[in-house]
Amino acid sequence: MAQQKKRFTQRLWLKLLFITAVGFSVVVVYLDFAIRTTFTDKKWSVPSTVYARPLELYNGASLSIDDLTIELKQLGYQFVNNISQPGQVMIEGGLVHLYTPGFQFSDYLEPERQIEMTLKNNAVTHLITSDGAELVRLEPVVIGGIYPAHNEDRLLVELSEVPMPLQNMLVAVEDDNFYQHFGISPRGIARAALANIKGGVISQGASTLTQQLIKNFYLSSERTFSRKAKEALMALLLELHFSKSEILEGYINEVYLGQDGPREIHGFGLASQYYFRRPLAELSIEQQAMLVALVRGANYYNPWRNPKRALSRRNLVLDIAVREQYLDETTAERAKKQPLTMGERGDSNIKRYPAYLDLVRRQLQRDYKAEDLSSNGLSIFTHFDPLVQSSAEESLNTAIAKHEASGQSTALEGAVVITRPNTGAVIAIVGGRDARYAGFNRAIDARRQVGSLLKPAVYLTAIEQPEIYNLASLLNDEEYSQQLPNGNQWNPKNYDQLSHGDVLLYRALANSYNQATARLGNQIGLETIIKTINRLGIEQPLAALPSITLGAVGMAPIEVGQMFQTMSADGFYTPLLAINAVIEPSGTLLNSYPLAVEQRFDPASIYILRHALQAATHEGTGKALDWLLPKFPVAGKTGTTNDLRDSWFAGFSGDMMAVVWLGRDDNASTGLTGASGALRVWADIFSERSVLPIQNLPPENIEIVWVDNDTGQGSQESCSNAIALPFVAGYEPSEEIRCRQGLERVIDWFRDLIDN
Repeated sequence: MAQQKKRFTQRLWLKLLFITAVGFSVVVVYLDFAIRTTFTDKKWSVPSTVYARPLELYNGASLSIDDLTIELKQLGYQFVNNISQPGQVMIEGGLVHLYTPGFQFSDYLEPERQIEMTLKNNAVTHLITSDGAELVRLEPVVIGGIYPAHNEDRLLVELSEVPMPLQNMLVAVEDDNFYQHFGISPRGIARAALANIKGGVISQGASTLTQQLIKNFYLSSERTFSRKAKEALMALLLELHFSKSEILEGYINEVYLGQDGPREIHGFGLASQYYFRRPLAELSIEQQAMLVALVRGANYYNPWRNPKRALSRRNLVLDIAVREQYLDETTAERAKKQPLTMGERGDSNIKRYPAYLDLVRRQLQRDYKAEDLSSNGLSIFTHFDPLVQSSAEESLNTAIAKHEASGQSTALEGAVVITRPNTGAVIAIVGGRDARYAGFNRAIDARRQVGSLLKPAVYLTAIEQPEIYNLASLLNDEEYSQQLPNGNQWNPKNYDQLSHGDVLLYRALANSYNQATARLGNQIGLETIIKTINRLGIEQPLAALPSITLGAVGMAPIEVGQMFQTMSADGFYTPLLAINAVIEPSGTLLNSYPLAVEQRFDPASIYILRHALQAATHEGTGKALDWLLPKFPVAGKTGTTNDLRDSWFAGFSGDMMAVVWLGRDDNASTGLTGASGALRVWADIFSERSVLPIQNLPPENIEIVWVDNDTGQGSQESCSNAIALPFVAGYEPSEEIRCRQGLERVIDWFRDLIDN
């Protein structure tokens, strides 16, 4: 009986051992497969990088020293007295010496160059390059990234791109036996195990670089015996399949080296840019040592927050490298005497321009999956102009501060959208007074009544019927009443509470007369007006209510921008676009976003409308622009909603179109009209950034005719009340007033004198 029991126990143990061996083998096979497949592909979640437009340098380019300095600082250039390497600049008065590092654009590789140029009167007057190029594009500013859910960011580098002293210091400090062990260190395990047994908990690790890579790449950071055992097994398997160089390269790209707001800095490639604003290959020995020092505790040794602690750790790294014979003592001592030469700490890329990045994401999501954008390391080139953006942010904040300081308005918010008329390229977006806040984007999502900004659509609808309406047509601006379908009466009033009798059509638009506009809208038909609004680029469904003629419609600033973009582009509809091109990490063009143009309006009709919008800026509701932008013709329209809740201005020059909105999130009164609020912000931006006045060249079928400014009848240039207005050829005034001339005027003057 005892013998049977013994045999049963033996068989049971054999079965248990067999099951354990099989289970262990399955685990080993599974882990081996996971390591071979994932590590070979190196599937890190590499975020997409979003770039601004490149700054172009050529003879005649509009550029000031201040703007160039701002751009170069954002690019991380070093301002030095003698240029010796890429990424450096020397400025002496108006003379600039620049050494560019080169850049891979979507369409070609810009080589590194030495440049000498002179800037005078805010323009490039002289430019010479080391290779004879007449046009140079600086590398574009990184304006942000599209990150995975865990917000990891990294810049992948090959081991050949990593300075050998940095590799040696890393091995010396973190794993001096790296090139001798097979993934684990028995001596280290024994030492750590003894300490853990004494403490009763796992307080010490015995991690080699290989184990650290396994933990960071595959496992959690929990301290359990099972996790440590799994880590050791996977380290052995990793060493079995991959070379030391491949493992070291993986570690260099994976290791956590800092926190930039919500963004995690991983890998030495990105850490070099983040801490020193320079590529890894350009770092000095002491800078390399500082990065190695961060491996032990990136936040604890943060050089900006804890400079003394960071300096001490950096010098210890240098000492260890000498001890392990990876660095000679003379070089180390020289490096230890150097201060912490950190780059300027800037805003986190993840939150630098959130409103614009929001638009980029929305437009990219039409073509890409969210996970592709946040993990495939794409390079996204946009039309964003950081200099224009800076002016827009500053102008908006200055205006808000001024209005709030005066007590006239409180809790003001605002939004700005700026485009290029000829392309529809969105070059700047401000989503609120706190431009760094990645929350509610008022430029895209705040749908507020637009008021008189919709009136140009009403008048364009009329102008498209030249046989009936022209700029000299008389409109009735007396009190107006219309019965609504529900039986109520609609009685719109002018802002000044006055009636102006019969006025010329262009003056009714320029002065934004509500009564004349409402009457005109009813005559030409609400459905026809809605079709015009749709053709201008507004896609939302609109109800055919009389109040639409006065802008009782909610739109976001970017929608208003689309509408005025069509007006600024001579009636050619171009969808507003933030993105220029998308390329893969290899440099292969993945997608381009060419200009899409559709002619939706006759050029003559748009020309006539733009003439009226120009009049609005020098004699109408926007006449403040006459002294805010003297001798710089522009076109635009103010917008003010009931009880002064919303202040709008939209307009364009020859090279920029912009929409500005001021209001309160609670929809309370701001106390501001379009002219006293948004127009001033708009003018401030254009005075700084627009260099080309409006180019309103008449089409061939336009005739310029002199008319009487009161009656609209044909007149003569010499008549005192005559003005010149454009007409579609064949529809000019048929009658002409003949004014008294020369001697006749003198005789009339004497008669009046005698009679009086």
